[in-house]
Amino acid sequence: MTDSLQKKEIFQDIFLITCKKYNDKRGYFIESYNREEFASIDVNNIFVQDNLSFSLKAGTIRGLHFQKGSFEQSKLLKVISGSILDIFVDIRQDSPNFGKHFSYNLNSESGSLLIPRGFAHGFCSLKDNTLISYKVDNFYNKESESGIIWSDPDLNIKWPEFEKYEISEKDKELLSLKELIK
Repeated sequence: MTDSLQKKEIFQDIFLITCKKYNDKRGYFIESYNREEFASIDVNNIFVQDNLSFSLKAGTIRGLHFQKGSFEQSKLLKVISGSILDIFVDIRQDSPNFGKHFSYNLNSESGSLLIPRGFAHGFCSLKDNTLISYKVDNFYNKESESGIIWSDPDLNIKWPEFEKYEISEKDKELLSLKELIK
């Protein structure tokens, strides 16, 4: 890594990437992605797809999603506006952290999270009008789509307290991790 990128491991194989900010009287400039700079970070492939996720309301939960088999994805996630509690679950069955989860608060000033293949991922928006951008290193495949229910009692994730959560019907029907590995 060069001077313009800093990498800090926050959970086994999950990295917070911060980029150098160039400030002046007009504001600031950040080079958020440069393929040559990121070459030193162990991602399986070059990023092939950019995605945006917009959550209208605070308390929106998305996930915990992943792609299976040959369509697994690494993600480089950045909050553009708003803030989230980001959740990732290690689903690599040979990992000493299999079934463990970790959370990290992200906002537009936090940097980017690099989440490798083998993790289920989700988040809860902490503010209205939260916008997230993420790059993935493999294309989306509907048949390979899977996920873990956000309220899995064995994972016991401490989601932020909201009077009401916004959750898609599809995410409400996901299975627990135990049910998935049967």
